[in-house]
Amino acid sequence: MDVRRPLRHPQLPVVLLGILGALFIALWSTLPAGKDASGPAQVEDEADAVRLMSRALEALREARAAAGLPIDVRTDINQTALVGVETSPTTTSLGHLEAKRTAANPAFAGALVRMLREAGVARGDAVAVGASSSFPGLIVASLCACQAMGIRALPIVSLGASNWGANDPRWTGLDILESLNRAGVLDAPILAASLGGEGDGGRDMAPEGRALLRRRIEEWGGAFLEAGSLPAAVETRMSLCEAWAAGAPIKAFINVGGSWVDMGGSGDVLKLRPGYNAAADVILPPAGQRGLIQAWAARGVPVIHLLFIKGLCDRYGIPWDPVPLPSPDSSAASRGKSGLPGRKLAAALFAGLAAVGLAWIAVRRRIV
Repeated sequence: MDVRRPLRHPQLPVVLLGILGALFIALWSTLPAGKDASGPAQVEDEADAVRLMSRALEALREARAAAGLPIDVRTDINQTALVGVETSPTTTSLGHLEAKRTAANPAFAGALVRMLREAGVARGDAVAVGASSSFPGLIVASLCACQAMGIRALPIVSLGASNWGANDPRWTGLDILESLNRAGVLDAPILAASLGGEGDGGRDMAPEGRALLRRRIEEWGGAFLEAGSLPAAVETRMSLCEAWAAGAPIKAFINVGGSWVDMGGSGDVLKLRPGYNAAADVILPPAGQRGLIQAWAARGVPVIHLLFIKGLCDRYGIPWDPVPLPSPDSSAASRGKSGLPGRKLAAALFAGLAAVGLAWIAVRRRIV
């Protein structure tokens, strides 16, 4: 007589599947939402920001041509009009050509949209922008992202710049932003300007450079922020931003470059992650050493830190020093999909392990 053993309930595979499900949920939850959970509105804002910055590059090329300032295609290979010269009287510190070219990629405008959304900034909000002319590409990217999102940007510009930044006295950070405002590409009034550099008074520039920048600020006619103590400089800028915000809260601070007033006097600022940082993640030194990064964070304002370009590229999926620049449409499309590989990998891993578990159940049913 053929006597079969009763069918056993396959407890082990069920437990295994439960464990795999828990691991999958844990892995999924650890992936940054700003990279992966792009909704339609965010994808559209990213695409608009990338296209707007591409228009900005066209307008800047035209403005330089009209001013009789040809672009040096040996260094500014992609002809962005956002790469300066190796050295000049207004040069403040060491900079790297490849980093300045990389920062002129319109894909950064799309990445800035994601950073702003990570920070919880929404249409109608205001953000303060500390804009060092060392990275004019990132200033333009920040303002394009804000405009695409309907956010009010409040930029304060420091004019000294490192090698290859906006360090040509004939084409300063003021010239770049004024050109874009005049062309109607941007609508981003500049709140004030300073010399920048060491102590925010250009002590690391040639005397000729300080004189040239003072003259340029006088021609511009806007507010000139004289050098002073770090606490005084920070308080002046915060009060100015709040006055321009007209009662609306400052929802984020964007730091472009390594300005003394923005970075402060503590080496702990070097531990800050490139890109989005929650206010609680910013190390707060004693009050006298705090720059705008730490001062805004002390008020609970998140910080977007735009300085370590390679780190920004790695974190936000932007190519290093591409030639030519990606087309606006391809950049926008890649931004919308940038975080999907991580979650697709997690889903594929779970599906594969689940299939193994189900196969094990089937085998057990046949042999018991």
